[in-house]
Parts: sequence; structure tokens; C-alpha cells
Amino acid sequence: MNVQTRWPWITAFLATMVIISPPGREIIHDAFFSREALSRDIAWFLLYIGLGVGVLIAGLEWRVRLIISRRRARGATTSS
Repeated sequence: MNVQTRWPWITAFLATMVIISPPGREIIHDAFFSREALSRDIAWFLLYIGLGVGVLIAGLEWRVRLIISRRRARGATTSS
């Protein structure tokens, strides 16, 4: 694995795919444009949960990339 950047691009790509998928668009539409309070509240809850999971995964990916880049900078190798 050749790590060029520490930016969590895999997580950003997956989050974009989830957002543009039909269920993702439906949740976003319900969160902002629903006329029913219950539907709007449930959609906001799902939106917050998704955002929290995305931030957690992005943080983990960033941390793993940081560890890998620091090991490569030191010249450490994995034993086979």
C-alpha cells in the first residue's frame, strides 16, 4: 500500500456515494422538507447518526494513514 496523503479520501468517497444514493437523498429530503414533525425528527436523528459515524471512520482512517506515513518516514518495514 503506497500512502501518498493523510487525507481520508476513501471515507469521503464512500460518504459521497451514500449521500447521492436514493435512500440518502430521501433522508436528506425528509430532514429538510418534510411537513410532518415526526418524519422530520426521525430523519434528523438518522442524519446525525450518519454524520457521527462518518466523522469517526474518517478519524480512524486519518490516524491509520498517519501511523503508516510515520513508519515509512522512519524506514521501518513489516516482517514477512
